[in-house]
Amino acid sequence: MLRIDDISYSIAGRPLFEHASAAIPEGHKVGLVGPNGAGKTTLFKLIRGELSLDGGEIGLPSRARIGGVAQEAPGTDRSVLDTVLDADTERAALMAEADTATDAHRIAEIHSRLADIDAWSAEARASTILKGLGFNDADQQRPSADFSGGWRMRIALAGVLFAQPDLLLLDEPTNYLDLEGALWLESYLARYPYTVIIISHDRDLLNRAVGHILHLEDKRLTLYTGGYDSFARLRAERRALQAAEAKKQDLRRAHLQSFVDRFRAKASKAKQAQARIKMIERMEPITAPEEAKFHRFTFPAPEQLSPPIIALEGVSVGYGDRAVLRNLGLRIDQDDRIALLGRNGQGKSTLSKLLAERLEVMAGQMTRSGKLRVGYFAQHQVDELELNETPLDHVRRLRPGESPAKLRARLAGFGLMEAQAETRVRQLSGGQKARLSLLIATIDAPHILILDEPTNHLDIESREALTEALNDYTGAVVLVSHDMHLLSLVADRLWLVDQGGVHAWQGDLDDYRAMLLSSPDERARPEPAKPAPKRASRDEILELRAEARRAEDRITKLTDMLDKLGVKMADPKVYDDPAEVEKWGRKHAEATEAMTRAETLWMEALERLERAERH
Repeated sequence: MLRIDDISYSIAGRPLFEHASAAIPEGHKVGLVGPNGAGKTTLFKLIRGELSLDGGEIGLPSRARIGGVAQEAPGTDRSVLDTVLDADTERAALMAEADTATDAHRIAEIHSRLADIDAWSAEARASTILKGLGFNDADQQRPSADFSGGWRMRIALAGVLFAQPDLLLLDEPTNYLDLEGALWLESYLARYPYTVIIISHDRDLLNRAVGHILHLEDKRLTLYTGGYDSFARLRAERRALQAAEAKKQDLRRAHLQSFVDRFRAKASKAKQAQARIKMIERMEPITAPEEAKFHRFTFPAPEQLSPPIIALEGVSVGYGDRAVLRNLGLRIDQDDRIALLGRNGQGKSTLSKLLAERLEVMAGQMTRSGKLRVGYFAQHQVDELELNETPLDHVRRLRPGESPAKLRARLAGFGLMEAQAETRVRQLSGGQKARLSLLIATIDAPHILILDEPTNHLDIESREALTEALNDYTGAVVLVSHDMHLLSLVADRLWLVDQGGVHAWQGDLDDYRAMLLSSPDERARPEPAKPAPKRASRDEILELRAEARRAEDRITKLTDMLDKLGVKMADPKVYDDPAEVEKWGRKHAEATEAMTRAETLWMEALERLERAERH
């Protein structure tokens, strides 16, 4: 069991923990959540003994092994597979000693211990983990130095998973994984035989891979049972109860104070007044919970263009003379919300760069609307910001004619407030840098927004804000992300990038997740042949979209009508005349019935549109 007992810790005089306690039983899977800057990573360092506590104690079973991934993973000449095998230091030491030992008794001990730790299947286990994280057989034989920093972090993650420490501490491991790797890790952690604590902003991971949430807030730790959704619900209920209790106490305090103020000077009431003063002093203050700082994203709205805004016919694209994607026939309209699915290396980023005009067409024809503006956000762009400049410098360069107040308003629309506007980029958090990059990508009100892993540095609240902004946005969205929660709430079309082509995925995200987690044999097993459905023409799809929009407009108008009728019926003067009561009641009933019909028609239109787009 991990015991965190009454710990306190400060950095530069700022307390991060004050009398914080928690107990995590052996084998529990725990998600560590809390506001950015609250001290989650610091808690990991305290558990590992890299920092010294100001007070309290952290206890672990004797000889418990703690494992985690370092901030950077250097490359070496060792192969990827050997690098992972080396992570189990006991096995590596025993194997090395077995090659040089001469004492028969010691050799027997070594081989007995190697058998105990299942050393002979180690290579197969390490290879399985590496494949789950995106390394094929050929990749596993290459030197780790051949890979970029993000891929070396995957190697380091594979190493710590292979070593199977008693306490596994993972800090945002999905930041350097794609969707496939994130889903594999989620499944692996759910089966991990020892204790896991994971810092993550991936809501699906926190719902599926862990059974408890450890919440860090106000310098204290609270352990909740259940995944993230359960935690969020329980916390909301606690906050509502705390707010109600605080309000009740304020009213009680005001009532007592009123008596004291009125009667303190009267001799006949002096005792009662003094008693109430003591009651006020004995009250344990109940503080209403502060609302979390929640900054929305504000995307500027583009003007509408005639469809399609992008059309591809027989297009091939790649690098140099090597085509990655071939014979693409695709169309994008301004109201499309498209998620790109596909295994790592199949070409999702290549397609994103083509649509963003970062790559040229190698063959075929790509047609764009003449007035088309494209916004593009990719992971590497966060690293391309000018570190010695401020966010204000960045937007001033893009909008040199705008007033400082207007520039600051733009930054505030992306949660970069006064304090961050003039802070050098190198001093900003990863989430603040991502917000600045999103502002730069959308500043020209693009008609299509292409986002390649936009959530890596964003906390859960910021991801929710991004989801809302994308759903309100009136341009097209093409999205690559390992955040299944974001994809499920934003995307209404799924494109599978696979084996050099791009095709509509015929299932939903749950089907795709099941396919990724299935065994290769199950994926290869042919399904019974089904008659091919008749493919809807583009004109038919456009008409179905227009029908859905008309139904939605009808709902909007009826909602406004019902609001106005509600205001009218709330007027007490209406009830002075029975005829007026009857008239407005009838109108409200008719509008309510019309709303029910309109919602039914809208749902039917959406179902017809979904069927047509799938086929």
